[in-house]
Amino acid sequence: QPVLACADGKFKDFLLAHLPILQEKYWPTLWCFESRLQTVFASLLRSRLLPNVKYRREILKLSDGGQVALDWFEDGCPHDAPVIIILPGLTGESQAEYVKCLVKAANSIKLRIVVFNNRGQGGISLMTSRTYCASKCDDLSEVVTHVKAINPGIPIAATGVSMGGQLSGLLLLLLYYYFLLLLLLLLLLYIYFRLILGNYLASQQPSAEKLLTAAMVISVPWNVFKGTESIEKPVLNLLLNRHLANGLCRNIERLKRDKVPQGPWNLEDVLKSKTIREFDSHYTTKQFGYKDVEDYYTDATIHDKLHKIQVPFLCLSAADDPFQPLEAIPVEEANNSKNVAIVITARGGHIGFLEGFLPFFQEQYMCRIFMQYFTGIFGPVSELYLHLQRKKTSTKKR
Repeated sequence: QPVLACADGKFKDFLLAHLPILQEKYWPTLWCFESRLQTVFASLLRSRLLPNVKYRREILKLSDGGQVALDWFEDGCPHDAPVIIILPGLTGESQAEYVKCLVKAANSIKLRIVVFNNRGQGGISLMTSRTYCASKCDDLSEVVTHVKAINPGIPIAATGVSMGGQLSGLLLLLLYYYFLLLLLLLLLLYIYFRLILGNYLASQQPSAEKLLTAAMVISVPWNVFKGTESIEKPVLNLLLNRHLANGLCRNIERLKRDKVPQGPWNLEDVLKSKTIREFDSHYTTKQFGYKDVEDYYTDATIHDKLHKIQVPFLCLSAADDPFQPLEAIPVEEANNSKNVAIVITARGGHIGFLEGFLPFFQEQYMCRIFMQYFTGIFGPVSELYLHLQRKKTSTKKR
């Protein structure tokens, strides 16, 4: 059964009343309980089984001359249905398999979705030398303000997912053999288990509280220092690290294609980056004005900022996440927060959470918790939502 870390109060009472999944035991897929297998096979299964989503695209021009793609999916939803903004992971975009999984789940409960593709993602050109990083939330702030402006009087929520992207062929091959070895072991035994949003909620008060009704994150890197250390461990974690670094470098290569002037960094040094830490050292710190990687990671980490969050904020983490170990999850801080709740499963990997012997024949765990949470938030008798509305009304009157 998952652990729920949250202070006693209205939010915790709401979760216990509206999320029956919290009273159930999470049983990871038997043949795929190891954390990295969960991470890989969840991505592989979703990418093979979920067709591409036909979005309605909107290009939003940003105040500094940049642009982002907003992909809307509203099929079969009332025109005044609540809107959920989805933030993909590090190298993800609107057709990432975990995004499509959440879009399908939201559509099944008649909620409208808009996917916020970061600069340079989703197939659009870069207009400036700036891309994005975990600590800067001004792009998200502009997106939230825009979505609220074109949906006056309609509740807006947000969901962030960390570290997405397809897996390289080499990694899949290695894990394929790893999977076969694990399956053989099970047979023998038988003759016998997305940051930017968090920083926005912590740093943009009280505007975030006015614009967003609720928020949720899945597999968030709470402590960037510990997460980086974990993903640099050989061999499989380091391979995942290099794959993500390659994705970031490919994004920077688009600056050449789009003929964007170079920023305060050396392009050749950036493209030589083999790990996320090297990429952050060569590009992110210089582009966003940080002294060094430690300075950037200190600003980006959110495990010590929970007390600043005033919007109901549900977080799903796995204790065996290869990118964020259990000791990095701020359980004690959440237990002292009335607005932040962390659901921690023993297994699940990173954006994995596969369950059932044949996980592709049923709704997956993260989608079930996503649906129950937002059904409760936007339900007609949600006491939490009514409380929030009364609170906002009284604030306006004052």
